[in-house]
Amino acid sequence: MVAAPVTSDQSVADMPPIRRRRDVRGTLLRVLLAAAGGGAVFLSFPPRTTWWLAPVGFAVLGVLLYGRRARAGFGLGVVWGLGFMAPLLRWTGEFVGLIAWLPLALLCAVLIGVGTAAMAVVSRVPGAPLWMALVWVADEALRAVVPFGGFPWGKIAFGQPEGWYLPLASVGGAPLVGFAVALTGLGAAHLGRNWKLGATAVVLPLAAGIAATALVHTDPDQGSVTVAAIQGNVPRAGLDFNAQRRAVLDNHVKRTLELADDVKAGRAQQPDLVIWPENSSDIDPFRNVDAAAQIQRAVEAINAPVAVGAVVIDQDDRLPRNTVVLYEPGIGATDTYTKRQLQPFGETMPYRSFFRIFSETVDRAGTFQPGTDPQGFTMGAAKVAIDTCYEVAFDSVVRDSITAGANLIAIPTNNATFGYTEMTYQQLAMSRLRAVEHGKSVVVAATSGVSALVAPDGSVTHRSGMFTPDALVATVPLRGEATLATRLGAWPEWVMTALGLMAVAFSLTTKRRSRPTPGAGVGEEETDGGPAGAA
Repeated sequence: MVAAPVTSDQSVADMPPIRRRRDVRGTLLRVLLAAAGGGAVFLSFPPRTTWWLAPVGFAVLGVLLYGRRARAGFGLGVVWGLGFMAPLLRWTGEFVGLIAWLPLALLCAVLIGVGTAAMAVVSRVPGAPLWMALVWVADEALRAVVPFGGFPWGKIAFGQPEGWYLPLASVGGAPLVGFAVALTGLGAAHLGRNWKLGATAVVLPLAAGIAATALVHTDPDQGSVTVAAIQGNVPRAGLDFNAQRRAVLDNHVKRTLELADDVKAGRAQQPDLVIWPENSSDIDPFRNVDAAAQIQRAVEAINAPVAVGAVVIDQDDRLPRNTVVLYEPGIGATDTYTKRQLQPFGETMPYRSFFRIFSETVDRAGTFQPGTDPQGFTMGAAKVAIDTCYEVAFDSVVRDSITAGANLIAIPTNNATFGYTEMTYQQLAMSRLRAVEHGKSVVVAATSGVSALVAPDGSVTHRSGMFTPDALVATVPLRGEATLATRLGAWPEWVMTALGLMAVAFSLTTKRRSRPTPGAGVGEEETDGGPAGAA
């Protein structure tokens, strides 16, 4: 016999024992499936090349969300988000422990839960996979701006440098790639409900990604240059690498001098420009004559302009800036770029006095001041956009540096504080996406790895190992042609976000008009079957 449905005024305690056990088992199963779905999305991210697991994770999410209420959607989304974000962000706690890692992962999961609650709301609207995928774009847009300036690290597009969706970045940037991945998975989840609609939602994004390959160009429309990325390495990994700052500077000077010797001996090409990593000189070269002399020594030896990542103390407010300094042979320092998007809880500490209540380790966070000018450097024939480390995760920051007139992207970065974790591979994936998004070659110079040279189609032509000195040298194309994504900027994301929010508003309005009378039975699709709605 089938148990009678539970009415809206009937509590779980009033359920028959069999129905109660069945409900608990169902809730537990949904929780486990949600965690597994989020875990599948994590496993789609580099260094693995299993990009196709991301749509699988969204398919699981779609099965769990279709027909459910917002409360259940929130609870299931938080679990799904934890399955995704907790392992993805493990690197944040490598040397500081759980205090950084788990709260950040939980915060990201809660913000995902906000999005999945809205996805559940629109799951009853005709064309549900489309509207749910649009809501996902809106949720990623939210996480890119709040809290503390946003944390877009887990954007789905950043896990797709190997996938068929990557060419879509040249059309609509990271938001369009994320939308396509989500739509594929949510469409697959819809196959059992509406086969035609579900199949369309699965096939169209994949076909669009393949078709967009024709829009990805690699020809050098503004010539080519030979670049060198220097990875000097650090004496040891960890938060105390700053205490080794003179050794780090000496390592980068030494590796540049070795490259100069190789050039003279004919073992390497003469570079037209050289990129050193972020923090390659944490000794302010404007205040320390010896540091400046060592840098200039390397510049003269390699006989090319060198972009040096340095910590510079401002003469007016005496506060530090994360700055890239341009050095030229026979001249010295000629230009600077100051990092505009600072890393909260690292370079800055929001609400320092409040968070000190919980841990004094907050005082290890810096007091860096952001820059405002997106203009990079002119280095010979190359007009180089500088996007330092954390900045590469932010769509608008990278685009602003490109529209300032760049035909090459440089990403100086420091990953030494995260040891041998996956952080460096995740960041390289972002660099590959940016290459396709803006149709530019990308030079990634890291203190300790992975440094890389990336072609405009996102392929990695040269790469280093981790925690080993290296110098990557190659001739790369200079491209001035603006992709559609560069020209459109944030418009695709704004439009998709607006459509998703409109679908939510429409669904809520329709639901109010068709709300059942009190006491009416509630079917399985209307129950709060998630972790937050089991009561």
